This record gives sequence, structure tokens and C-alpha cells, in this order.
Amino acid sequence: MNPTELLRASLRAIRAHTLRSFLTLLGVIIGVATIVAVVGVISGLNTYVKEKIIVLAPDVFIVQKFGIIRSRKEFLDAIKRPPITWSEYERFSSGLLKEASQVSAASGRAMAVNYGDKRLPDVVVIGATGNFGDLFSLEMESGRYFSESENEASLAVAVIGANTKEELFPHLDPVGRTLLIRGLPFRIIGVMPKQGRSIGFNQDGRIYIPLQVYRKNFMAANESLELHIKARGGVEGLDASMDEVRALFRAMRHTGFRSPDPFGLLTQESLQQLWRTISSAAFLLLMLISSVSLGVGGIVIMNIMLVSVVERTQEIGVRMALGARKRDIRRQFLLEAALLSAAGGVAGVLVGSAGAFTVRALAGFPAQITPGIVLTGILLSTLVGLAAGFLPAYRASNLVVIDAIRSE
Repeated sequence: MNPTELLRASLRAIRAHTLRSFLTLLGVIIGVATIVAVVGVISGLNTYVKEKIIVLAPDVFIVQKFGIIRSRKEFLDAIKRPPITWSEYERFSSGLLKEASQVSAASGRAMAVNYGDKRLPDVVVIGATGNFGDLFSLEMESGRYFSESENEASLAVAVIGANTKEELFPHLDPVGRTLLIRGLPFRIIGVMPKQGRSIGFNQDGRIYIPLQVYRKNFMAANESLELHIKARGGVEGLDASMDEVRALFRAMRHTGFRSPDPFGLLTQESLQQLWRTISSAAFLLLMLISSVSLGVGGIVIMNIMLVSVVERTQEIGVRMALGARKRDIRRQFLLEAALLSAAGGVAGVLVGSAGAFTVRALAGFPAQITPGIVLTGILLSTLVGLAAGFLPAYRASNLVVIDAIRSE
């Protein structure tokens, strides 16, 4: 049989039992739809995290008390570390670091904020140095970020996020107005545009004030600062700058040679690596669940094809008696199984894409369906169909001609 005749025969056999063919594909449709939806959402999340959440510049790293925590033991060890103090920041920012071009510091906590009769009970207020905005490329919708001279002078000024503006000043321009943070007045000098989440926190719900004001009025005795250090020479100088900070910090804290660092370091790469670890684990778990459905769909296809072999035994015998070769029979059944499964794959891609985009529309969860995801879903379903059709094709092609013709 030539390929055209083979395709016609396969499609004719599938159309002869339309309802049964559709029911056969449900497992494949569900499996492929789940895979496409999961891959689409995770792919979108990866892009979103890279572009929106991890906004730390590649030549900037963070020194903090905790760092990245991967286990309960690491958490318990981190709790025992001493806080990063103001005196340590002053030593680092006084020119002690030769491999760093800038050093900033910040700390923050949730506080009650008021304007008129409106009150927000848990806004995150960040006390930061004047160069913090430059290091993190904070953009302003209106107004400006405070300067280092305003920080040194302990001026009570504030820069607010988009959510704070919407909730406290829904129909007003906040710049120049005064809000109360724990009862203390702060003049608003800048408003940031809507940004979403950054490094795991909601930037739109934050308020930035000078660190000196924060230290004098809000900072607890054992509260730890967070240092942000920009490497001299860009990304190429990052490792040298981190090594310098690590060595000086260990020396300042009299850390033993074999003892672990008494602080944590965060870089863009370490944050991305942490996200890849988390997303990979979630991806593998969901793929395992999806593969069960896809496997069940393959088994159903195999069983239906075996039933089809029994139902068409006489037809197979007649065709072989008229000159059809074993390989023609094998190819027809394999093609039928592949076409069935590929059709399920196409339907699964459509259902999965619709699911992913529905999640994005309703929950604001990022999702993207790329041509690679579509092709992978269809190819995977086709391979499942070929595997499921192998045994029925083998049995059909090995029927004894005379016995097959006599069957009823």
C-alpha cells in the first residue's frame, strides 16, 4: 500500500467508530492538556521571575543576616548569627572596600500608616540610605527619591509605592502631603509606579524613608541591617568584591578558619538558582502526575486497538489473501493509533492553552504558550500512540490468513 492509501484506510477505520475514538482519547487529552498548562504557567513564571521579581543588578550583591535558607538546620544556624550593625556599615562605606564602588544599607518592618481618616495597619516601611534608589534603579512616577544629604540630616521625608497611593490618596496627588507613620509626620516627596513583586516582596505596598530617621525612631536594638554592595568593574569584578567583603567581615567578627560565614550573601545568580530549584521540583512533580494520565490514555488506546483487531479479523484475512503484506497491516494499525493519539494531542494542546490563559486572566498568574510547547505536546501524544499501537499492530500482522478469513 502506498502512503496515501494507508492514510485513507486508517482515517476510514477511525471514522467508522467516531464516538469510541473520542472516548479513547480522553486520557490523552487530559494528560497533554495538563502538561501544556503546567509547562505554559511555569515557563511564564520563569520569565516573570527573571524580568520582574529578581531585579537585583548582576553587579550588585546583598549581605544580610540570613541569606538563602534551604533547610531547618540552615535556619537555626542563621538565627544564631549576630545582626549586621550600623558600625559595620560605616566601616564598609568609609572606603575600606577597594573592590566596591557603592555601599548602601536598609532595614524595615511593617507599621501602621495614616492619612486623615484612612489607615493602613501593616505597610512595610524601609529605612534606606540615599544611594539605595540608584543601586536598585527605583523609578519615580512623580517626585523624586531622597538624597544622601537628606538622609544624613534625618529629614522626615518619604517615597511611597503605588498601592499606598491608591489606598490613602485615591483622588489626590500625594507629593507634598504629609502622612503619619506610627504617629510621626513624614512629607511625601516621591511616588513610585506600579511594579508588582521584587525579590519576593510587594514593592507597591512599601514606603521608603531615610535610614537615619528609621534608626532613631523605629529600629529595634537587635534589628539587623541589610547591606547592598556594587562591585567595582561591573560583573567581572563581582567575585573579587564578594571575596573582599567575605574576608573583611570574617576578620571583623573573628570567625575561625573552618567556621562558616556569619552572614549570608545574595546575588542575582543565587536567587535565580534558588527559583530554578523550586520550579524544577514543582515541574517534575506535576509532570509525574500528568504522565500517569497520559499513560492511562495510552493503555486505553492499546485496548481499543486490540478490540479493533478482533472485530476486523476477517477483513484483515481477506486483505492478506488479496496480497496485503504483514508490514502493510502493521503500518495501518500503527498509523491508526498514532492518528488517534495525535488528534488527542491537538485537543489537549487547545484545552491546556485555554486553561493556562484562563488562569492568567483570572488570577494574574503569568503564562506563555510557545510553539515549542505546542509541538512537544503533539509529539509526545503521537509517541504514546505509536507505543500503544505496537502490540495490536503486531497481533494483526501475524494472524493466520485462513483462520482470519473463517472468523466471524
